[in-house]
Amino acid sequence: MRTCGSREWSCSYMKGTSPGNAREATVFKEENSSVPQTECDPDRLRDACGVFGIFGDPEAATKTYLGLYALQHRGQESAGIAASDGKRISLHKGMGLVRTVFSHPDAMAGLPGASALGHNRYSTTGGSGMLNAQPILIQFKKGQIAAAHNGNLINALELRKRMESTGSIFQTTSDSEVALHLIARSGKETIDDMVIEALGQLEGAYCFLFLTASELIAARDPHGFRPLCIGTLGDATVVASESCGLDIIGARYVRSVEPGEIISIDAQGMTSHRLPDAPRKAFCIFEYIYFSRPDSIIFGEKVDKFRRKLGKRLAEESPCDADIVMSVPDSANTAALGYAQRSGIRFEIGLIRNHYIGRTFIDPYQDKRDRDVRIKFNPVTGVLEGRRVVVVDDSIVRGTTMRRLVRLIREGGATEVHVRVASPPVTCPCFYGIDIPSTGELIGSTHSVEETRGYIEADSLAYLSVPAMLGAVPDGTIQCTACFTGDYPTAVPEGFSKEQFSIEG
Repeated sequence: MRTCGSREWSCSYMKGTSPGNAREATVFKEENSSVPQTECDPDRLRDACGVFGIFGDPEAATKTYLGLYALQHRGQESAGIAASDGKRISLHKGMGLVRTVFSHPDAMAGLPGASALGHNRYSTTGGSGMLNAQPILIQFKKGQIAAAHNGNLINALELRKRMESTGSIFQTTSDSEVALHLIARSGKETIDDMVIEALGQLEGAYCFLFLTASELIAARDPHGFRPLCIGTLGDATVVASESCGLDIIGARYVRSVEPGEIISIDAQGMTSHRLPDAPRKAFCIFEYIYFSRPDSIIFGEKVDKFRRKLGKRLAEESPCDADIVMSVPDSANTAALGYAQRSGIRFEIGLIRNHYIGRTFIDPYQDKRDRDVRIKFNPVTGVLEGRRVVVVDDSIVRGTTMRRLVRLIREGGATEVHVRVASPPVTCPCFYGIDIPSTGELIGSTHSVEETRGYIEADSLAYLSVPAMLGAVPDGTIQCTACFTGDYPTAVPEGFSKEQFSIEG
């Protein structure tokens, strides 16, 4: 057994039985909880954030806006841009999507300069609200510095309490602010050395961008949990969470920022610094499976290529006698194509996703939640009618959305619905930047595969095994699989909570 705070959970890969009345308790919470969700699909995992930075371009803020637009999938709660004209940093941020935050004509006009950084947020530590929108801009002894962060700092509460006890005053409930305080308290002479000293005290997952009046700094934690890449656009240097952020402005992908690497970019060029190595590398495998866009390069590998491998391995492990293969659009499209290619079963588009729905809250009443799924998806009856269907999805979290989709596909005329999942069951929480629910809400932790099949009302259900998933990993890379296996690369933090600062502070 592993423990996290007062919670305990069993993190074995596959359960034969569910403990106690776990099934009944889990289903009751799913269908009657009044806790609002940030999108109409409660059965999707959320990543922490997307970051983008550029140095040496006269239209830095505009390019950053476009980069954030490409990275919108990584966070929809808030967006912001900080820009420097070489003397002063200007900031504009707000709640909502990028296009909403920057819809006013004066928003971009107020961000002059040739260097900028931007941030899209989904809160995994600290509550949702303007208070925690990023970038965070402060004034300290060296002048102004802005920060944008993707990840979770697992020792942030300990560091924050220690600094508060000696007089530090925090303006947010986000773990990201801890890094700025460490920089401000550093006794080093240069900003580069202050950043290196500060980041050396952090544990957990982070990709940071820092902007001063004359410099852009990019950093990735020594484990390498989250992706960060470098590109060039003419004489400008660009940094982004994913390469799709480079593509939208026509920048050329150069390489990933290495785990533990801190890159400083100024008028003299680019300088690389190194933090001490971590005991192991741990690239988040869920970035490949779900979060990143399929047209991106992350961790030096094409996402589309990896997902096709997952689909092919799933077809080898869990074949099915069916007429068509379809995906749950859009994140599972590539895996479904791989399944179809390897199985020889024709791929069809069986569900149409509405891409124009806004952000909505989940209503506590089941009929409203079923209606939300119908707003987002519509079955293609001409494809489904009279056919045995294999539905490929990238993951199942709570199971509620898949159950509604299975019903929807049957209503569209399918005679059989077989669900295939291109990842193992999610059984354990994540502390490194994915908003995975508590263990009791994870159907893979509380239900056997057969119980889950019954709950989602499918004719059959199969997950990809851990060995098959790891077999698709590029040679030489080591993935973090903690959410599937409970094998955490760092010590499990005690009493970790998304709202830990607002509760404890």
